[in-house]
Amino acid sequence: MDIAVIEECTRASHEERITFGEVVGRLIAAGVERYHVDLVRGESTYFMPDGQSHRVTGKTVDSRPASSFSPDGVLAAVRSIQAGRTKYLAFCQQIMEAGCVGYLVSMQGQRAVYYGRSGETYVEPFPGSR
Repeated sequence: MDIAVIEECTRASHEERITFGEVVGRLIAAGVERYHVDLVRGESTYFMPDGQSHRVTGKTVDSRPASSFSPDGVLAAVRSIQAGRTKYLAFCQQIMEAGCVGYLVSMQGQRAVYYGRSGETYVEPFPGSR
């Protein structure tokens, strides 16, 4: 497990120096299988195929997730960051306003799964994998 790459990807995301595509590329090169972001706790956990994991604490968003989940709100935030209109921390704020409490990114499945308090989900395939 390349902890230095994992921690740098988290730091670079929170400092808005890196895009989602760059994060995914670096994590794949480091052997990461998937990662989970807990927006409420401000933690990211990275998982390797052999069962090892590494948790990194990052910046928390100064917001509480909305009580109801809006897949359309999550989709709007995803499209905005994909188009380069927003950066990572604003994206986190937007998906929390849409009721998202966390998300899972699967390199193998080539998708991100955003979820709300009651288990509602919005699944976004990686660009180009649809």
